[in-house]
Amino acid sequence: MAARRRARKRALELLFEAEQRGMNVGDLLEQRIAAPTTQHPLPEYAVQVVRGVLEHWREIEEILTTWSQGWTLERMAAVDRAALRIGVWEIVWNDEVPDMVAVSEAVELVASMSTDDSPSFVNGLLARVSEVKATLL
Repeated sequence: MAARRRARKRALELLFEAEQRGMNVGDLLEQRIAAPTTQHPLPEYAVQVVRGVLEHWREIEEILTTWSQGWTLERMAAVDRAALRIGVWEIVWNDEVPDMVAVSEAVELVASMSTDDSPSFVNGLLARVSEVKATLL
């Protein structure tokens, strides 16, 4: 599990960096695959996550917009948005990851990288997405 946790963190960093730099996430991903910026190439699961988020971007944004009551995407912290995108993709489109693992991992990511309020917000929103998952597909 530690390998997947590191891969999720790398995927989050990539999504966050692309947003902060105003870059296309897919272009940044391909750049990092071709020329890694660290001594370790991107983990395969990080690549799978980012590609999955990209493939379902519109649906993920719609899910987040629909279920984040009182919060617009723009109002959320950028790290939270990235973690939520990963969490929604894992819950809705990745059958290899149990829903509660996806929720827990997203909460852990924001707990270490975002605001004090982020873990409870991310937990509540992703738990709700998990509850309504059957209606989303």
